[in-house]
Amino acid sequence: MHNIWTIAQREYRHFFISPIAYVFLVVTLLTLGGFFFLDIMVASQTMQYVPDIQRTLSLLVFPLLFLSVPVITMRTIAEENRTGTLELLLTTPLSDWELVVGKWFGSFLFFLTAIALTWIYPIILNRLISPGLDRGPLLAGYLGLILFVASLTALGVMVSSLFNSQIAALFATFGIVILFWVIGSPAQVMSPGIAADVLRYLSITDHFYNSFLVGVIRIDDIIYYLSLTAFALLLGSVIVETRRWR
Repeated sequence: MHNIWTIAQREYRHFFISPIAYVFLVVTLLTLGGFFFLDIMVASQTMQYVPDIQRTLSLLVFPLLFLSVPVITMRTIAEENRTGTLELLLTTPLSDWELVVGKWFGSFLFFLTAIALTWIYPIILNRLISPGLDRGPLLAGYLGLILFVASLTALGVMVSSLFNSQIAALFATFGIVILFWVIGSPAQVMSPGIAADVLRYLSITDHFYNSFLVGVIRIDDIIYYLSLTAFALLLGSVIVETRRWR
């Protein structure tokens, strides 16, 4: 655990050395803030619905899917491959899985920082509406978002371990994310059966939108995200190990 924490700290600090972290945080918070206050204004003027935090959380999924995770994770191991520092790390008393998990954990902590900052919106909304927000759906939504980000980050680190080029890792991660996003779409037009159920189960967004976002916590959704995270990290460790024996 000490090695994992050391790698994670190094990775987390590295994000704030470059402007990438600050740009991501500012753009994300400003974009969400714009939609959040627009939603409040429309609700107050039309009086047709009560604004809720679920809309803001659902909007957060798209920048995480298509921009943030591929950009943040593309350098985690690919940069080590390119500069040759991976070989140096592998000569230290550091196991392959510790390196991969440490890289993942550092990136995951960065995303947790961003998610924590978005709590400003439910705090504001809780003061604006009466009798306040329902905490159950709010906590369920954030739990789902954390699990969602954990699995996406693991996929990004796994893909990064395959390449020496950050750009190649970026586009490959982007492609895999799109695959997990649309893989459940054919199930909507397929006849009910095992194939349709499998495709629907593999969809990374269905487990969030159809349960956590609406305040429902299901064990099978938690297992899905945890299994996807563990599988991606295991595969990333195997890929790094093959580099050790080249």
